[in-house]
Amino acid sequence: MSLVRRVTQLLLGLVLYGVSMALMIESGLGLNPWDVFHQGVSEVTGISFGWVVLLTGVPVLLLWIPLRQRPGVGTVANLLIVGFAADAALALLPAGSTIPARVGLLAAGILLNGFATGLYIGSRMGPGPRDGLMTGLARRFPKVSLRVIRTGIELTVLGAGFLLGGTVGVGTIAYALAIGPLVHLFLPRLTVPEPVRAPHPDQLAAT
Repeated sequence: MSLVRRVTQLLLGLVLYGVSMALMIESGLGLNPWDVFHQGVSEVTGISFGWVVLLTGVPVLLLWIPLRQRPGVGTVANLLIVGFAADAALALLPAGSTIPARVGLLAAGILLNGFATGLYIGSRMGPGPRDGLMTGLARRFPKVSLRVIRTGIELTVLGAGFLLGGTVGVGTIAYALAIGPLVHLFLPRLTVPEPVRAPHPDQLAAT
């Protein structure tokens, strides 16, 4: 039953993560750093946003090899599902035409992103390619704090995405301020608990 829940939670979380990306794009008020980069590449190449998300994940995943980071089922699923979910949602969602509508799309996107992050990370089936790069670098360079590594990565992709034409705005700042508290709220409530293992017979005999 636990495995069924984990797989269901993983898939639902990844689909909703893609939808949250689309909501923020349609708001036109700014994106998170990685999506600024994805959108910028999409603008320059003409490749759909979702395909850019997928294709960008491949070289990021290859960077795991020298970091000795091992992918899980969730890592591969993240690579394959999120981009397609984003493209599907973009095809269905209308762009915000008024300021209240755009703010509503942005707020919904950020909130859903935090919830979806809690779902897929809480399934305990492996981090996404970009999350794994961050944790792999932190393990490879233990003297550098995780916060510094994450900030460095996100500033790099944010700057590159901005130069390529990605949308940077109030939504970028709102996301940066809100995503930490949202994940902190959702993740403990959505994490699938570790299975309780029966004690070994030798342990029972010792007692």
